[in-house]
Amino acid sequence: RKRGERVACLLLFFVGVLAWDRTGPKRGGSRRRARVTKKQGLGGRVLRFQLCVTMPQNEHIELFQKRYGKRLDHEERTRKKEARSVHKKAEYAQKTLGIKGKMYAAKRYKEKVQMKKTLAMHAESDGKRRSNEEPKKGAIPAYLLDREQASRSKVLSNTVKQKRKEKAGKWEVPLPKVRPIAEEEVFKVLRSGKRKRKQWKRMITKATFVGQSFTRKPPKYERFIRPTGLRFTKAHVTHPELKTTFCLEIIGVKKNPNGQTMTQMGVITKGTVIEVNVSELGLVTPGGKVVWGKYAQVTNNPENDGCINAVLLV
Repeated sequence: RKRGERVACLLLFFVGVLAWDRTGPKRGGSRRRARVTKKQGLGGRVLRFQLCVTMPQNEHIELFQKRYGKRLDHEERTRKKEARSVHKKAEYAQKTLGIKGKMYAAKRYKEKVQMKKTLAMHAESDGKRRSNEEPKKGAIPAYLLDREQASRSKVLSNTVKQKRKEKAGKWEVPLPKVRPIAEEEVFKVLRSGKRKRKQWKRMITKATFVGQSFTRKPPKYERFIRPTGLRFTKAHVTHPELKTTFCLEIIGVKKNPNGQTMTQMGVITKGTVIEVNVSELGLVTPGGKVVWGKYAQVTNNPENDGCINAVLLV
């Protein structure tokens, strides 16, 4: 009996596949449903088979474009859509979480690697290339016979390379590596409000520099508080060649190795590059102009020592 029921089920399934609903497409237009119900011969059991088939769409869009053409701003809209797609993908990548996010990140990573490889293939290489010039007439020495006449294609001119070297050399500092500082260590959370529930204010726990014309915001609107006791205007700068230390005024904070936020806030930690006023030293450029500002790197922890010690970058 069980075998008979199985055979009947299979037969009904094939009948369901073949019995298309001839009443036309449903509201969606792209799917048709075939439903078969059988109540006899299987002890009163009801067997239903429902089949969803995606129908072909044909090329209606292409056909319409051939007949009536495209919109006047079609190219512009396509260009803008393509330009927006980068931001859309980035936004989707940030919002997607879990396994979906991991899979999408892996997919984007592969795309970027492929793109970099393609760019590297098309980029102009700095290798040897065979020149198209005809060989000069006359005898060639034996030690030159095995060489092909080659010319190097330079991507960057010598002047640009020289400028890059100068720029790189400018940042050869006494302390090339320093301990990274976490933001929680620099910015202490201050509770505010009547019930001390708000936690949007931060107090800077490191030494800072603010200009002479600095004015604090009203306490109600001040988010980053720089305590007066940790503000510095002068630094003890040592000249590496003269082996002498001078007390010089600070002009500004050029670069904090812990990030752009601390540089903008004027936070001074170990390894920070500051600009100092060296007009007292009487330094002169080759052109005869007086140098009044030079960079120096901080070599101590100012919040512990109560002063700023730095070495001049000559």
